[in-house]
Amino acid sequence: MITGFRQVVAKEGAGALLTGFGPTAAGYFLQGAFKFGGYEFWKKTIIDQVGLETATANRGAVYLVASGIAEFFADIALCPLEATRIRLVSQPGFANGLLGGFAKIAREEGLKGFYSGFGPILFKQVPYTMAKFAVYEVAFEKIVGLTGKPKEQLSPGLLTSLNLGSGVLAGFAAAFISQPADTLLSKINKTKGAPGEGVTSRLIGMAKQLGVRGLFGGMTARFVMIGTLTAGQFAIYSDIKKALNATQGIELAKVAK
Repeated sequence: MITGFRQVVAKEGAGALLTGFGPTAAGYFLQGAFKFGGYEFWKKTIIDQVGLETATANRGAVYLVASGIAEFFADIALCPLEATRIRLVSQPGFANGLLGGFAKIAREEGLKGFYSGFGPILFKQVPYTMAKFAVYEVAFEKIVGLTGKPKEQLSPGLLTSLNLGSGVLAGFAAAFISQPADTLLSKINKTKGAPGEGVTSRLIGMAKQLGVRGLFGGMTARFVMIGTLTAGQFAIYSDIKKALNATQGIELAKVAK
């Protein structure tokens, strides 16, 4: 990875490392807002529909469904900015920044240009997010249970540590679940298919060619990156909810007495 950084800087200058940063930051900021906020919204909606007792008894399913729906809408927000980022990075001189690139795609290709990659993004992101939230919820519940105390009696420092630990486990699970899709999508974007060959058949062919070992190659680096990122996200997420006095929103197992 360090060698790659050096090669890019040597050939294209340090500024090349920041190509596409604008749409990346904007896109994933929007996606995160829809993902975390949407997760709380859809979880509450499900609880209201089925009742607290039923939701608590089936909380694993609630976590999975709520996070999957939230990610679907989050990707609707992400896709146009991700399409712009890819153009800026892969086609030097395509446009002068985020606004210029966005306007050019809208003018020349319309809505289709923004959402041509929507299916592959869902294929990767929905399983990732479902694993991320479900494992975090279960891990946090189990770890708090091991302390033998109600969450309200735990110190802020300990709660932050528990959130970080649960986030690491969630990140590991999400990285593992999404690794095959991430590998396939990276490969399919780098190669052209045969005339008339559909995306699904290409993905199946690539999966057979790569095998299990190939699909899960590079897991160590992915574990470190996703585990660290997810731990930080859930620690911040918990602190924001605490500041907004919204700490009961995700704790189905703790609500029922």
